[in-house]
Amino acid sequence: MSEAPVTPAAPRGRRRRRITAVVLVSLLVLVVGGLATTWYYLDSLSSSYEENVQTFEQQAQEEGGDAGTGGSFPEESDRPEKEADDESITILLLGSDDRAGTDLAQSTGQFPGSRSDTMMLVHVPSDRSGVQVMSIPRDLWVDVPGDHGEAKINAPMALGGVSLTVQTIEGLFDVRVDHVASVDMQGFIGLVESLGGVDVESTHPETFTTTGGHTFHPGTQHMDAEEALAFVRERKTFSDGDLQRARNQQSFIQAVVDESLQAGNLANPGRVRDMVETFTPYLTVDESLDASTVASLGWEIRGAADDITMFTLPTGPDDRSADGQWIWRQDEQAMTEISEALADDTLEEYVEENDL
Repeated sequence: MSEAPVTPAAPRGRRRRRITAVVLVSLLVLVVGGLATTWYYLDSLSSSYEENVQTFEQQAQEEGGDAGTGGSFPEESDRPEKEADDESITILLLGSDDRAGTDLAQSTGQFPGSRSDTMMLVHVPSDRSGVQVMSIPRDLWVDVPGDHGEAKINAPMALGGVSLTVQTIEGLFDVRVDHVASVDMQGFIGLVESLGGVDVESTHPETFTTTGGHTFHPGTQHMDAEEALAFVRERKTFSDGDLQRARNQQSFIQAVVDESLQAGNLANPGRVRDMVETFTPYLTVDESLDASTVASLGWEIRGAADDITMFTLPTGPDDRSADGQWIWRQDEQAMTEISEALADDTLEEYVEENDL
């Protein structure tokens, strides 16, 4: 249930970072870490990936889900077309925090009844010169395709699964989603344990104590798995609720990836394989996002590590829906301009011009 926070300013601030989890679909970069070693090592990582990662279609079959919600993408007739010469790649990344810990059908939002806590649109331009990652506030008020009417952007997951979520995003930005992946925060927590803790930067300007009694101060601090889990789950403490929680989750994910990609870890084949095997059981992808596709994408954008742009979708004013939910209205001008920038492969320029 969404609290009614003090009206917050939309989080801004353009950051260029080293390759992070969200950019390469949440640690899939570890699969291509073997490119620096031997082809045998890469094959070994690919096998580990294929053995552990589930597709949405496989999951639907195993869990007996509704056939209407078991696929990754909507019917072709309901999707925007992609120009033949458009070589850009758009990935929808869904993240969630499954407190039950093991029910992957719930954690990935595969079936009706669950919602995604985090939603990011990752855009790789045709020239592979950089990567843009746009966070979409989960309380954004949108039209949901079909007979569902208006709802928050995270509602389509509960109403029709991953395919309806993709259809909603594609209609919102008039962009074709090439791949979709869902990751459970528990996968990152497992990595924290295997790494012996991580150094996370708290961007909140004040010291805060979570409902579970963990206290965090502004700046960087070392966190074990229990502390990190409390850090990424907290929202009630903050005046802007889920917006600050999203910032905390991004800081945490960055910390995990920074530590995972330390030279000492990537140079150790056993360590990398352990990290892949720890993380991949919490990852669900569309059928086309197999190990070879991930490796190819990782190789193509290897030169974009210093040109990663992360920003949050601008929103209109906060409001109440007719049924009393606290929501963000859309910034219609921003929506139009971002849609055009995605189509023209000029999203990075849009971010620069608008100082996002």
